[in-house]
Amino acid sequence: MPHRKQIREWLLPLAQRATLRPVLLLAFDYALLLAAFAGTVLFAAWWAKLACGLAAGFVTGRLFIIGHDACHQSLTPQRRLNHWLGRIAFLPSLTPYSLWEVGHNVVHHGYTNLKGFDFVWAPLTVEEYRALTPRQRLLDRIYRSGWAPGLYYMVEIWWKRMFFPSRRQMPTRRRVFLLDNLLVSAFALAWAGGLALAAWATRQPLLPVMLTGFVVPFLSWCAMIGFVVYVHHTHAEVHWHDDRTAWSRAQPFVSTTVHLTFPLAIGSVLHHIMEHTAHHVDMSIPLYRLKRAQARLEEMLPGRIIIQRFSWRWYFDTARRCKLYDFARDCWTDYGGRPTSLAV
Repeated sequence: MPHRKQIREWLLPLAQRATLRPVLLLAFDYALLLAAFAGTVLFAAWWAKLACGLAAGFVTGRLFIIGHDACHQSLTPQRRLNHWLGRIAFLPSLTPYSLWEVGHNVVHHGYTNLKGFDFVWAPLTVEEYRALTPRQRLLDRIYRSGWAPGLYYMVEIWWKRMFFPSRRQMPTRRRVFLLDNLLVSAFALAWAGGLALAAWATRQPLLPVMLTGFVVPFLSWCAMIGFVVYVHHTHAEVHWHDDRTAWSRAQPFVSTTVHLTFPLAIGSVLHHIMEHTAHHVDMSIPLYRLKRAQARLEEMLPGRIIIQRFSWRWYFDTARRCKLYDFARDCWTDYGGRPTSLAV
């Protein structure tokens, strides 16, 4: 495997950033979001309201991907502008910008799939699992069932680590953490208040409007981000490490990520976030150039990158196989400790 510096040199021409294009993307996605919210109020049929709520959750995910790029300083060439575009893009997902920056940029990207550092979907060992309480074991089984990635994200990432986190979860106290939490809280209150006012003005019950205009978008957004993060770094061929030296030798910026492909240009609809290997190799590449960067990587590193065509069969097979991790044998196991992937 070439050194990361050399690989990044291959992608250097694709790290050029623009200003107008991402601003227009942000404005377009906000227009889509407002249209979806309007539908949850203006449509009378429950199924139409629900469809608009689900659409709002999906567009929230698109906005979050734009904010994710801004947080990496890859969206535009202007640092201060990125900070504010990121905060604006993160508002519908109720994501505090500065806390996401620490957990994602510093921890996840700095130590991807290194046990004890990267906390996102970090697998337990069989000994750790057996030491859990019955309730904790049940929760882990639910999280890794394939049916509840949104619950995992909402509880373990958003609630515990981002939304006014405790000192246990975030020992460092910074003023900006509090300010960003207050910002998303104010947005949530304005969002709920706007829906309540719209329900009153249109003389309809508050509950259906609030459920489809607030609860459904947030829950479907959590399901979307939980799924995306899970499939990015959970695969029978993806390895976790508990030794920092071995982790470093494994070239984790390539070996711990999956390029998940979809039919019907779904990857483009997701702002190319699934071209994830290129993003981990060089976080400065903007989302609007990730597709070309990923193709370049796969051309230069044939056979080195995990490329997986998505199917529900593959997804649930992965959820069935990737329960716990045996670091001594370097393989995934089931809850009984039996290997379910190839051991090294």
